Amino acid sequence: MMKYKSLFSSAAVRRPRLSVLPCLLLAAVLTFTLPFGALADGPGSGAQTAAPPAQAQQSAQAEALEIAAEGAILYDVTHNRFLYEKNADMHFYPASTTKLMTALLVAERCSFEETVTFSETAVSRLESGAVTLKVKAGDQFSVKDCMYGLLLKSANEIANGLAEHVGGSIEGFAGLMNQRAAALGCTNTHFVNPNGLNDPQHFTSPRDMALIARAAFENSTVRQIASTLTYSFPASKSVPSVRELTMGHKMLDPSRAEYYPGFVAGKTGFTSLAGNTLVTCVERDGVRLIVVILKSRQTHYADTKKLLDYGFAAAASLGTDGPVGGGANTAPGAPQGSPGAPGANGSYGNGQSAGTGLPGCQNTQNTAVGREAYPETEGTWKETGQGWQFLKKTGSYACGETLRNNGRVYGFGTDCYMLTGWYLVNGSWHYFDTNGSMAFGQWIETSGLWYYVDAAGSLFVDGTTPDGYRVDANGVWIK
Repeated sequence: MMKYKSLFSSAAVRRPRLSVLPCLLLAAVLTFTLPFGALADGPGSGAQTAAPPAQAQQSAQAEALEIAAEGAILYDVTHNRFLYEKNADMHFYPASTTKLMTALLVAERCSFEETVTFSETAVSRLESGAVTLKVKAGDQFSVKDCMYGLLLKSANEIANGLAEHVGGSIEGFAGLMNQRAAALGCTNTHFVNPNGLNDPQHFTSPRDMALIARAAFENSTVRQIASTLTYSFPASKSVPSVRELTMGHKMLDPSRAEYYPGFVAGKTGFTSLAGNTLVTCVERDGVRLIVVILKSRQTHYADTKKLLDYGFAAAASLGTDGPVGGGANTAPGAPQGSPGAPGANGSYGNGQSAGTGLPGCQNTQNTAVGREAYPETEGTWKETGQGWQFLKKTGSYACGETLRNNGRVYGFGTDCYMLTGWYLVNGSWHYFDTNGSMAFGQWIETSGLWYYVDAAGSLFVDGTTPDGYRVDANGVWIK
């Protein structure tokens, strides 16, 4: 029997609080996964309370949606919340939506100028009727050309060739796909090939695919390609004419009835076992939504439109209070104006300040108890247009984990970028300064409220801080 669930049936979001902690909870959802721990209520949460009227109304509307596909999910990326779920954690064949993970790994590990040489295995390890660009063994194309062939034409031998180029073999690349999926928090996904052709051991879930799509579309390279209408694929010895590739996702094309304004990126898929699959990302008025449709029978566009329409209406009625993320500023020291309180000059605790420049290069004196609980990791910092990444000495990027480098502790999201702001780590709330360093033994101001993190870096709740100030069950300083 099909099961339907909206975000607002979740106890984790039915606890209205007067503090900023609900926003902190949303910041943690899907941003940290293993080893950061599963979704949990914020510190100091009490007994369950009834959903506010607006949320209850939205929940009823979500359950009333008639989505024909067997699996579906609506994900509000901007506010880290799932607005609709149908069999969200059930295993389905993903078909060519698999290629979003393939494209993400290639974009993260290759440059457009590299040359892909196609082996006999790459061009022959296909099933009957599989979509191809008629590439032959020995053909060579740039990574750039291959990426467009992968996401626009959805060519299956192109996926194989890219997999061999990156992973050494199709099996090796599948291992990388599964590692990346785990780092993104996927728990119901297993890949055995880079193209999504039928295999009983190749599956995903709507929720997992939403996580994969989020990471893929946060990558500027993947996003650009997956939102391109046409591309000229070069001639080769095998096919001596230029081929014009066209994006298969109909919601991108303004000339089609399925066109949806605000389209960011997307991917189609179909196999005999998977049915129609569709991943769609749309952004309007600062709200980005992702819809995943799995196991559809020609209703994938209609289902997607219903969910997008509902999602944008829900976002407008529920407001835009989202995760605090990196928007908060650190003010070391206890609350200003309190009798005998240390000032905001870092005189209390370790005296960390925001700072600028390369993470990990600041003074590491006065190391507080708690940092030693995190492994010291060697590696190299790299800055991109999206932020800071840490390439470990082992050759992999830090993803979905915390680590210590040069005496300071840093957190990394599932997109492998350094975090700032509040996040849930191993069941407790932690704050990462604007330079990415986890705070220990100091006061933090967020949205006009003051919180204290103890010597272990955890939010202190319902008690008296070492410097004599009371905080409530949410960790907020009681003035």
